[in-house]
Amino acid sequence: MKLLDDVKYDSNGLIPAIAQDEKSGEILIMAWMNRESLEETVKTKRAVYFSRSRKKLWRKGEESGNVQEVKSIHIDCAADVIL
Repeated sequence: MKLLDDVKYDSNGLIPAIAQDEKSGEILIMAWMNRESLEETVKTKRAVYFSRSRKKLWRKGEESGNVQEVKSIHIDCAADVIL
């Protein structure tokens, strides 16, 4: 997938990901993604982040039930931030 190839990950293989409410525009979270979490997010249309403290994938809502459904994914002009 082109999006996955265009993204510029940092030296730890991560990229900042900002989740924004589709209707209100409110910023919900700034978290981190790695390639695996971004691939799963694209595939499932649900937000999957990478937990730096736990060193594993964090499927948003897996425990709380508050999932984030992904309507669209955009990268900034430098390709080093995901919205």
